[in-house]
Amino acid sequence: MAEDSLRIGGFSSGLAVILNDEDSKENSSKTHLVSYCDDFGHQSVERTLEYVLGLPNKSFGLLPSPIDSNLVRCIIQKEFSKLHANSSALVRNRDGVCIPGNGCGPHIVGLDEFSIRGDIRPIKPPLLVESLAMFSSARANAFVWKCKWMYEVILETSGIQQLGWATVSCPFTDHKGVGDADDSYAFDGRRVRKWNKEAEPYGQSWVVGDAIGCCIDLDCNEISFYRNGVSLGAAFHGIRKMGPVSGYYPAISLSQGERCELNFGARPFRFPIEGYLPLQEPPSLIPVATQLLCCLSRLLGMHSVEQAKHSSVQKWRRLKRFVSHEELFYPASHGICEEFFSVLGVDVWSIEYIAWGPFLSFMMEVFGQQVPHDYSSLDRVLDVFLEFEGSHMLFEHFINALACGCKIAPLVLKECPCSGSYPYLALACHILRRQELMVLWWKSPDFEFLFEGFLSRKNPNKHDLESMMPSVSWPGSCEDVSYESTMALTTKALSEAVSKIEEKHRDLCRLVIQFIPPVTPPQLPGSVFRTFLQNILLKNRGADRNLPPPGVSSNSVLVSLYTVILHFLSEGFAMGDICGWLKSSENGPNVGFLHKGGQRSFPVGLFLRNDLHRNENSRLGGSFSHLLKSNPVNDEEAEVIRWEEGCMDDEETRVTHSSTKKPCCCSCYNDDFTRISKYPIRYTARGSRVHCSPIPERSAHVATECSTGNLNDELADKPSSSYQSESEFSYCPVQQLRFVPRENNMSSATLREEELLDVLLLLYHIGLAPNFKQASYYMSHQSQSISLLEEADKQIREKASNEQLKSLKEARNSYREEVINCVRQCAWYRITLISQWKQRGMYATCMWTVQLLLVLSKVDLLFLYIPEYYLEALVDCFHVLRKSDPNFVPSSIFIKQGLASFVTFVVTHFNDPRISSADLRDLLLQSISVLVQYKEYLAVFESNEAATQRMPKALLSAFDNRSWIPVTNILLRLCKGSGFGSSKHGESSSSVVFQRLLGETCVSEEELFSAFLNRLFNTLSWTMTEFSVSVREMQEKYQVLEFQQKKCSVIFDLSCNLARVLEFCTHAIPRAFLSGAETNLRRLTELIVFILSHITSAEDAEFFDL
Repeated sequence: MAEDSLRIGGFSSGLAVILNDEDSKENSSKTHLVSYCDDFGHQSVERTLEYVLGLPNKSFGLLPSPIDSNLVRCIIQKEFSKLHANSSALVRNRDGVCIPGNGCGPHIVGLDEFSIRGDIRPIKPPLLVESLAMFSSARANAFVWKCKWMYEVILETSGIQQLGWATVSCPFTDHKGVGDADDSYAFDGRRVRKWNKEAEPYGQSWVVGDAIGCCIDLDCNEISFYRNGVSLGAAFHGIRKMGPVSGYYPAISLSQGERCELNFGARPFRFPIEGYLPLQEPPSLIPVATQLLCCLSRLLGMHSVEQAKHSSVQKWRRLKRFVSHEELFYPASHGICEEFFSVLGVDVWSIEYIAWGPFLSFMMEVFGQQVPHDYSSLDRVLDVFLEFEGSHMLFEHFINALACGCKIAPLVLKECPCSGSYPYLALACHILRRQELMVLWWKSPDFEFLFEGFLSRKNPNKHDLESMMPSVSWPGSCEDVSYESTMALTTKALSEAVSKIEEKHRDLCRLVIQFIPPVTPPQLPGSVFRTFLQNILLKNRGADRNLPPPGVSSNSVLVSLYTVILHFLSEGFAMGDICGWLKSSENGPNVGFLHKGGQRSFPVGLFLRNDLHRNENSRLGGSFSHLLKSNPVNDEEAEVIRWEEGCMDDEETRVTHSSTKKPCCCSCYNDDFTRISKYPIRYTARGSRVHCSPIPERSAHVATECSTGNLNDELADKPSSSYQSESEFSYCPVQQLRFVPRENNMSSATLREEELLDVLLLLYHIGLAPNFKQASYYMSHQSQSISLLEEADKQIREKASNEQLKSLKEARNSYREEVINCVRQCAWYRITLISQWKQRGMYATCMWTVQLLLVLSKVDLLFLYIPEYYLEALVDCFHVLRKSDPNFVPSSIFIKQGLASFVTFVVTHFNDPRISSADLRDLLLQSISVLVQYKEYLAVFESNEAATQRMPKALLSAFDNRSWIPVTNILLRLCKGSGFGSSKHGESSSSVVFQRLLGETCVSEEELFSAFLNRLFNTLSWTMTEFSVSVREMQEKYQVLEFQQKKCSVIFDLSCNLARVLEFCTHAIPRAFLSGAETNLRRLTELIVFILSHITSAEDAEFFDL
């Protein structure tokens, strides 16, 4: 294009006038690239386009006016021709890799189907695979024999996987895979081992979302592995040289249910390692596409500068006829994009690579990873790109890349609070506000998979936590005094980062809830989200098993989804009534569902429907299929049960969201946000036998607090019988239930808040409970390690010998490392699981659930159909809040101010025959056992009418071959301090009230007490005999094993506990022995003689010192 031909009358109409100082700048160098941002307002349109297109100064002369996209594209094609021509020459030498043709495209690397042993199946193209067999192995269809190569594996699960390289001669069997033969090398981050026939310690433990780089250097004959771009060191040296005929294949071995995504180069590596090439060659058009995106980036950058210098620019335009950025943006951006999509059309295989690489980087650069984000520039980019037909395929891959980014992005302390998955989520939330892109995402066959990806959050391992929390402190620590403040700042920064991620999770879910899919017949808002929830629950059936089935979701997805729903139900949706699908907000727009006072309702048909995602969940009365046969339901599904909040509590102690005194979850909030119901309590039961026993408010995993609970199974074969009477559960309270038809204007397919509560409890059970269990372990281990550390410090101060001092210091260092690791782990769980608003929501969830269970317990049919996870989640959540650190509320009001009904439930249902699972009944017993050892909680039991009326008799009935250990612990704690062993200072957890009630029950219920006393004698005789046998075994063996000593100690403790209960009986009911059955006094005498003979004998006495 000649300069003269572009001139019209000396000036191009509409072009910017070149300023007086332009000539001097142009003459400085013909190859100088103009910095438009430094000299904004002082450059012509020609120089501006040169800057935008990244061309040398004076690449072309004056341009015709007006400038259009065709002109811009012509300039690009002419000036970029060299880049097009030389793009293939830029590819480095790839000699050393062999990729057989497979007819699927140019040199596509994948898994060799004929090499698969076991059952490895693709989940999502191109190479996301899962093992359905116990052990599966496979090789790629390409091998290398010289130079340096790598492939990358994104972990979808973090179990046993062996990733590495192997030759074709290495056999794959049902038990042997990669690393189990010569010329076969693997890394397993679950066991933290490297494998080459034999296993050796290597590397770090891996977590879900890790990117493992598998590198082979055939120039130096080494294999090494990288975790998220960080070298784990050379794993293998001196590997055997290979020739061009056969070489090393990428190879994997996966245990059942393990998933990973392989990337041989079809997409850009997340963490490319310098000097190593991908097995699959990148598309040749990448440099051209990247250059075009850089041009667009520079064009957008000018817009930001123009806004910053708006006033001065306007002045120059009025004086010298400048072309505004807006006038230039349209033709330039469209010309660039036309050429960009033309490039993509040449090689459709390159679209995925470009979307995951240059385009993702470009969009992140435009949007900005830190706040404030550049929403206006991003919107301009979207406006331009979406005008082109080929943009849909590009954005489909781009959304996929964003979802994957959420899975693997780690939290980095220096990037907080906008770290981890936040940038990807924030960008996704903004672009998905456009209906066109939301429809594109929804129509994708991977919609739910990508939704899970967006909800994923990468959890750290021990090494990650060390970088996230470099300094730690704990009460009484001898660390640097500055560590305490440093750790406080660190945890605050990480908390803010987690909070921002959770906020974007909610934003994304709100977008999905609001989305109305373009289908016929029209669907209501919330239908897509409801379907997603149902499929998630269906997919995760059996996730709570010891060995979950293949295909279950990542735990972080379940936790994120739980957190979203908890916030919606507790804090509200923050967007008013979502298109009318929620109930009208009678209590105010800012009151969450869980905190609304007054009348409550629940669709009981939720328990009775034969839904695939629910029917496998065990119910309180047994399996769902069994209940359908033994207790069929008729028309209950169309009904809703209604009750008034707090109706099951005593009027004197009732605390509700409508009362003057608020529950703990709302005691710090505005009292005016609840509404007092105007309607009286009216309940009518229909068509079912009615029971009086209420249901426990909460339940928890408390076995760890019952020191002898682990012997329950070992001792369960002792002969005994239970004297439970079903008549105990036949009393009907004064209150009545009311069933009403479901509202006609609410479709059964509409998402309801009550259904969200049901999903919330199940997600807690399968997703949150395991995390809280792990957190409890770290808290317990931290306390134990701190005690050991303090003891080691004490011994060191006592100046032991040099040899002892060395071993003590080594032990101290080990204890210190354990403490530091536990402190970090506990801090992480505190940050992610137990923030203040979550505790508030969990407390309200417990209140809502326990009241629902108490109401439904009055109707046999409904009570039988309640899923077990309602009870399990309730108990676990209750005790998590009770043991939270820091405490949610003081223990003195924790139960009194909102959860008094929990006591009612546990004391009336731990021996309820309608609960078919003995484990669940044990759970309630263990909850009582834990609570009564604390004075403030015991006071609640003493003031609870159901506890004082029902618990003494129920405890005597429950003393059977299965539950005698927790019942003994409860009786012991209630009766502590009475009898011969009474303390001068009294016992803080003993109860005079229950001692009196137990005595009265034993007198009034002679038959029950006689049976209890008989079982007590039998059990005590059995434990003492076991103890005597264990002592003899220890005497006869030269070396006493730790297990034998521990077993002997536990049985002795059990015997002492039973003896103390028997002591209470002799003290409180002496006539049962003096004037009762003659066998009672005789058996008591025999036991005393037996015990004394063993304790006082010379040969046995020494064992009590062990």
